[in-house]
Parts: sequence; structure tokens; C-alpha cells
Amino acid sequence: MIRADSLVKRYAGSENPAVDHLDLHIQQGEFVSIVGRSGSGKSTLLHILSSLIKPDAGTVFLNDLDICSASEKKRNYLRGKEFAVVFQQQHLLQYLTAIENVLLPFLDSFTPINKQHIVSARKMLELVGLGHKEHSRPGKLSGGEQQRVAIARALVRGARVLFADEPTGSLDFATGASIIELLHALNKDGLTIVMVTHNYEFASTSSRVIRMADGKIIN
Repeated sequence: MIRADSLVKRYAGSENPAVDHLDLHIQQGEFVSIVGRSGSGKSTLLHILSSLIKPDAGTVFLNDLDICSASEKKRNYLRGKEFAVVFQQQHLLQYLTAIENVLLPFLDSFTPINKQHIVSARKMLELVGLGHKEHSRPGKLSGGEQQRVAIARALVRGARVLFADEPTGSLDFATGASIIELLHALNKDGLTIVMVTHNYEFASTSSRVIRMADGKIIN
């Protein structure tokens, strides 16, 4: 489903590449965890795979589509329709309710929010276990509930791949474990998941663990 060929990414002021001639294949339906020490390149790799940034060399294919050579318009389309991304911080708008936050991706389509959008948002909140909190603002939600809203928002347009960058990093262990349990449930329903995490215990529950060091895969 996703193939990365000879990826290289360098940052100004750094002697070594953040990602160094890296190859990777991810099959549809996999739950892949990427682990490694800080600075190993795992978040940079995830951001390249999810089309948030472009590599300096190499490319990423979604099936037969070279997403690194695609136009910015096409890449923007892919984010949300094919790819979804969640981060350690949820980036919810505090003045909006849970369902209003989940509806935000539909604003990118330049069409008014309609009944079908609202139905989709409610279904996603139900799927992440927060159907009863749709009118709650983030300040009234726990950290785990906020992350669930962020996941619902990321997936509301029907993305087939979820990229998660330290989705449990700001949560206590029990709450983080509940988010991992949710991700496994979504994966069981067919969602492909690529997760960066420092937590080896959480990573060990995924179908494949990729270890990185110095911008390279070491396993």
C-alpha cells in the first residue's frame, strides 16, 4: 500500500541526515509501530510518509501514486481523504464543541456543512466512544477524551491510513492504554495505522515494530 524508496531528509545545521537512504513497505491493514530514541528520525519519517514534508531525495508511493512528486493541491487532497494524522497534542479549538471540532475537516471542501457531514461526525464520535459528549467543549473533556476527539476529526473524511505521532505521549499509562485499545479496534475494522511511540510496551502490541537509529531502520 505504501512504499518508501531511498528516503533522505537533512535539516540545516545538522551534520547527519534525519532520515538516511531509508526503504520501507507497509501493507494495507497493518498496524506498524516506529520506535527509537529521540533524534533517531522516527517522527521525520512519519511526516514524510504522511506527506506533511517532502524528502530531499527518494520518494513515497501510495499504491502507484508518487506522492512526493504530486502537486500541493493533490497532497492536500490526500491528507484527510487517504491519510489522517494525529499528534501528541490534540490541537482542538477550545471554543468549539466536540462535534464542531470533528466537523472542521469538511470546511476544507469549500461547501457548507450539511446533514450528511453531521451524520458522519456523530458516527465517528460514537466509534471513538464519545457520542454522549458531542456538545462538550475540550475544557470539559479529559486528556484521553480529547485525543479521541482528535482521532475522530482525523478520520471523519474516510481516510484509509492513520499516522499517529506519539498519540499517548501526553497521557498517563492507563489513559494511553485506552487509546492504544481504540487504535487496535480501528485497525481490526481495516484501518492501516503507522504509529511513532517511545513506549515499547504499547509498540509491542502492534503487528510490526520498526526500530530506528541515526535515520536508519536497524531491525
